[in-house]
Amino acid sequence: MALHSAIKGKLIAVIGDEDTCVGFLLGGVGEINKNRQANFMVVDKNTAVSEVEETFKRFLRRDDLDIILINQNIADMIRHVIDCHTMPIPAVLEIPSKDHPYDASKDSILRRAKGMFNPEDVH
Repeated sequence: MALHSAIKGKLIAVIGDEDTCVGFLLGGVGEINKNRQANFMVVDKNTAVSEVEETFKRFLRRDDLDIILINQNIADMIRHVIDCHTMPIPAVLEIPSKDHPYDASKDSILRRAKGMFNPEDVH
């Protein structure tokens, strides 16, 4: 039984390379909803950008997801869609992959959060 079933909470979705998805699935993140839709997508070199974009939009519409984890290099492929997402839930978190380190300057959510605070207000 997955953690989701035990506590009736919300799920985490993952859009990433094979290593990222396998790691999170081994950690118990994987679920299939009543419509037989998985909460993860494995992206490889043959995956079309339109497919990534459609999966991301589908994850945004699902009411059982609270967090979407996405490899930052994949987020760059659909940056225009991620930048349009302004709702707090589901939260979109960009994560590094094995082959692509995290670059904070590319993270849409982090840039938006930094714009909300005046550096002089934080002591």
